[in-house]
Amino acid sequence: MIKGVALIGCGTIGKEIAFAIDSGRIKNASIVTLFDKVKSAAYELRSKLHHNDPHIFSDFTEFISSRSFKDTDIVVEAASQDAVNSFCKKIVENGKSLMIMSVGALADQLLLSELLDKASHNQCHIYVPTGAIAGIDAIRSVRHLIDSVMLSTTKSPKALSDAPFFNMAGFDPSKLNQKTVIYEGSAADAVKKFPSNVNVAAVLGLAGVGIENTMVKIIVDPNTDRNQHEITVNGKFGEMTLSVRNIPSPTNPKTSFLAVLSAIECLRSVCDDNIRIGT
Repeated sequence: MIKGVALIGCGTIGKEIAFAIDSGRIKNASIVTLFDKVKSAAYELRSKLHHNDPHIFSDFTEFISSRSFKDTDIVVEAASQDAVNSFCKKIVENGKSLMIMSVGALADQLLLSELLDKASHNQCHIYVPTGAIAGIDAIRSVRHLIDSVMLSTTKSPKALSDAPFFNMAGFDPSKLNQKTVIYEGSAADAVKKFPSNVNVAAVLGLAGVGIENTMVKIIVDPNTDRNQHEITVNGKFGEMTLSVRNIPSPTNPKTSFLAVLSAIECLRSVCDDNIRIGT
């Protein structure tokens, strides 16, 4: 059965998901809508598609009132934490399944609870890709035995440059000339101060001991060209250490290429009824 996909956000991840559907890499899927507040971004993306001709919206009320929305089976949020806050409750209220890329928004426990309640009531699903890290299944399997979780993220100044943290702290990461720890705190705090950079911290928190109880260290390294995530988990099961050194997306250094691939695989598993791995 072909599933109708609506994309919210036509940036790095939205584009790659659209191309994966259009090329047939994601089977049993069709793009029915491209939504972006910058309408020209949606038109530009549609012009590059060869086998899909989605409707375009920049007004959310028009979108959810449209026939295009009725034809949608799953909405993919690939825009921002603000988009999750603004749009996602309405999506699940209307019985549409949802894939969330800006997972940091779910650090808001009230929002998370509301989304889960509405999804359950309306018999739809919420999907969260693993993003730019690995080992999530293993962490979930021992979550009841975990004592502590630490995520250390190392990125270049360019990959972190627009984070609100730097305005608060009053310094420019591009001025750093050596590897420097710039932040230590909870994942719940980190995703607010680095909303486009450490969504993996929220994914890790949801899988393990919670976003509030997951600790994060952020390191700026002017000499790296990778986005590196090191996870250390301790508990009654023993110790788990995981390390991933990601190549940044060619079009956006803030996004790891693995995060793009993870989003594509998550949607592929939703749309392809023949795929059942680990569930």
